[in-house]
Order: sequence, then structure tokens, then C-alpha cells
Amino acid sequence: MMYFLRAATFIGAWCLTSVSAGCLLDLGYAKYSGHENTTTGLCVYYGVHHSQPPVGALRWQAPLPIEANNNFSSLGVINATQIGPTCIQGIPYWSNSTPGNPTGQEDCLRSDVYMSNNPISTSLPIMVQVHGGGYTEGSSTSEPGDAIMYAANGSLVYVSIQYRLGAFGYLGGAAVRENGSPNVGALDQRAGILWTQRNARAMGGDPAQITIVGGSAGGGSMMDQLILYGGEKNPPFRAVIAQRTWWQPRHNDTTLETQYRRLLKEANCDNLACLRGLDQSTLANAAQRTYADGYLSGDIGFGDYYYGPYVDGEIIRALPQEEFKTGHFAKVPLIVDRDGYEGVLFSNKSETTFAEEQSDLQALFPAAKPSFFKRLWQLYPASDYNSTFFQRQTIFGDFIIDCPTYYMATALTDAGLPVYKLIFDAGSELHGATTPYLWSATIPGDNVGTQGANITIGGWMKDWWISFTVHLDPNVQSWSNVSKPYWPTYMGGNLDFTAMDVNYTEIGLVEDFDVSSKCDFFHGHGYDVRN
Repeated sequence: MMYFLRAATFIGAWCLTSVSAGCLLDLGYAKYSGHENTTTGLCVYYGVHHSQPPVGALRWQAPLPIEANNNFSSLGVINATQIGPTCIQGIPYWSNSTPGNPTGQEDCLRSDVYMSNNPISTSLPIMVQVHGGGYTEGSSTSEPGDAIMYAANGSLVYVSIQYRLGAFGYLGGAAVRENGSPNVGALDQRAGILWTQRNARAMGGDPAQITIVGGSAGGGSMMDQLILYGGEKNPPFRAVIAQRTWWQPRHNDTTLETQYRRLLKEANCDNLACLRGLDQSTLANAAQRTYADGYLSGDIGFGDYYYGPYVDGEIIRALPQEEFKTGHFAKVPLIVDRDGYEGVLFSNKSETTFAEEQSDLQALFPAAKPSFFKRLWQLYPASDYNSTFFQRQTIFGDFIIDCPTYYMATALTDAGLPVYKLIFDAGSELHGATTPYLWSATIPGDNVGTQGANITIGGWMKDWWISFTVHLDPNVQSWSNVSKPYWPTYMGGNLDFTAMDVNYTEIGLVEDFDVSSKCDFFHGHGYDVRN
């Protein structure tokens, strides 16, 4: 059955209003005063530490619990009414942005906590957000919790966590493995989830009812949390929402060692100890220069953020497709989604010839043999596309997001878990198109849909996400009071591989578009495209 979109009442944007003495978060080891938004009925606590500052000797070390070492008791009530510092940002060279001096701080392992002033329970489900941004950009405010908490009407606690980014979070190389910890960005995410679990009661939440959510690199991080340590039997979460899950290539040891050497050179250092001894600004600027070095030297292709999670044998034990094939993942319910044109924002508009595209994709897939490309061009013939750019964006979107949503959905379904997949062909249809429907106070109009239709979709989306967090099923409860279609599990409808498809004018069930020979090809060549 298709649901057609009609105009709905517009919900106006809200404004930040006042600081209230009633917004007090007492964690036992620290007390925080928060910001009260009287329009939404929320108390928000910004920049609350979830781990110790990873500075000095703790640079490239696993995060340490903040409860174990802090001076908060001497500070009295800590002011958490202003947005806290972001982690140090990195800008990829191919983005054509002018980086300037990198922004952010190392003392950034913090969370934003959103609590209702009128909760329906003292033990609420908790939604924990891990932001996206290519593992090099973004912050806890990238997907603020105001809109979804307002929609939930006292039914949730919302926590948005930060983690080390770029070279600070995902530096590779033998020296890091021997004298530090690999993948500290992924460990920071886990530390933020564990901190939420430990302090859930103080937030009015239930530590046994945590759902983690993230989009783009946050969606890729959801995949990482599922396969962390080979897939834990009892992870600190009970469900996952992986939006436009970003399976960036996991660079092999050779590329990681080159990356490390580039950072040494740019920082005028000879070893890891020297890098640890640098001040924050010097290291951040050196790291920013490596983005240009890596791209211009052909280490990576257009759309690859250079730094990101990699296989280390312990924290991330194998390539993701291998972990999902072998069942090495946490067994929890899943929502997974993707947008209509995931590759547009990560493809080079000036790339107009086949030779340019071939060179670009060879950099993106450095391990691929001629036979790989021969089959790739058979699956994506130029005659099917109106431009080299659109051919390339389709290839990129398929391998990095579209196909991984299919892999995750089938793997968890085969494990007997409830899985729900959504394909979003509304809004911009580009990467991140769902963002304003879930995390914004207002939803901008698009060229085809009406503002009312967009608000209707936004109500559905929030209902589904909240119901899944509360009930592990997106269909159980509605907060928007807007009728919406039933969303069956991936193998639970009248179709095989059932997905919910949202477009400009209607919404309904389709057979997953990503069940295709193209995705099977990429899955069968995992070492070529993920390594």
C-alpha cells in the first residue's frame, strides 16, 4: 500500500530561551547546570566529559574513564550551558575548501545530554548519537537532539558523543600499534557509550535500553561498534540505527605506514615520542597538510577522507565484509538506511573523460587488478549514464554506502534478528537527505515536495526512530498522531528483501534495489575495495 503525502500543520522553529536553576545533572562525581529550553521542555547539558582529556602522554592511547581521575569536586556546580569544544577538525584536500588553521581542541571527549523536564518514567530508553563527518570533521552538535526529544514528549534521553578525529583518532602505522593504541577514535565512541551506560540512572535513563545511532561516518561507526572485538556477546547497547553507513576503505598496512611517515615529515619529527611532545596547534597543522600529501601523491581517491578506521587485529579484527560473513558481530536489532544519490557529493565534477575516471578509481581501489576493472565497466557501462560524473557517482555510492546497507541487512537477518531498511528518495536525495527530517527544528522545502509533505515525512521518520528505540520495533507507537504505513522487517513482508521507500509523493514497500549483481560484485571483491 502506498501512502500519499498531504499538507500538514507546520511546527515552527524554536529558540534557545533561558538558563534554569532547575536544570541540574548530578553524576555523583560532578554536578552540571544545564540550559533550559522552555519551548521544547528540555534541559540540555553541553560538553560533559565522558573520558579523560587525551593530551600529552595520553595522545594515541585508549581513552580512560573520567570518573577515575578528575578535579570536578573542587569546582562546585559546573556550567554546561554553552556548546563545548569540538575535537580537532581535518579538511580533505579534494573538498576544495580552504582549511585555514584547524579548529577544535584535544580536550574534546565530551557529550551533550538532553533530558526532558517532564519524563514519563525515571528509567527511560536512551538514544546515543555518534556524529558523522568522514572521521575527520563533525561534533556532538552535528545532529542536535532538540527535534527528536521534542517529538518524543518525555519518552527518551538523548546523548550525543564526540570522539577523536583525523590523525588524532585514526593514525596508523607500526609505531602506533607498539607504543599506543590503534583506532582510538572507535575506542572513544565505545567509551562514550559505556559512560552513558554507567551514568544512565542519573540522567533518568535505563542502562539496559541504549540504542546507538549515527549517519555517514557515524553510520560507519555503527558498523564498527557491531564488529568491535570480533562482535561482543553483550555489547553496551541493545539496538543500532545505522544511517547511510559509510564503509570507507580500510587502508592496508603499507598505506598506513606511509600516512604515518607523512605526518612525521610534516611535523619535522623522527618518531612517535616527538609527535606526542608537540603542542596541539603544531600537530594539528602538520596533520592538515597530510591530507594534500596523501591525495596529490595518489594514496587515496576522490571522496576518501584519508584517515579512518582500519584493521588492527584486535579492536577491528578483520575487514567488515569478512566479519559479517562469518557472524562476528553483536546480535542486536537494526535499522539501516541510505539516500538516493549517495555518491554525488564525493565525486569530482571536473572529471569528464574515461581516462580521468580510470585513474581516480585506481587510486580509490589500489589493490584492484585489470580483471576487476574489466568487470566493473561491464556492470556500469558508459552508455547507461549521461555523463562520466554520474557514472562515477553511481559506482562510488554503491560501493561505499548502498551495497553495505544490503550486506548488513542480510547478515543480521540471517542471524535471526529484526532488521528494517529504508531507502530515502525525498528531500535533496543526496547524502544526508534524511538529516533535517530527524534532527532539525525546521525542514526546508525542496523543488518538488511541499512544506507540508516534508513535515509529514519528518513526523513519520521521528516516530519510527523513537518507536524503535523504545520498543525495538518502529511500528509500535506513534508520537506525531499522523497515520503512516506499516514497516515490515527485511524478510517479513510480501516481498523478498523488503525495504521502505520514501519519495517525493508517496511511500511504500519495494524489493531492495541493492540486491544486485553490482553489490554482489563489490562484496566478492572486498579485498580490492576495502583494503
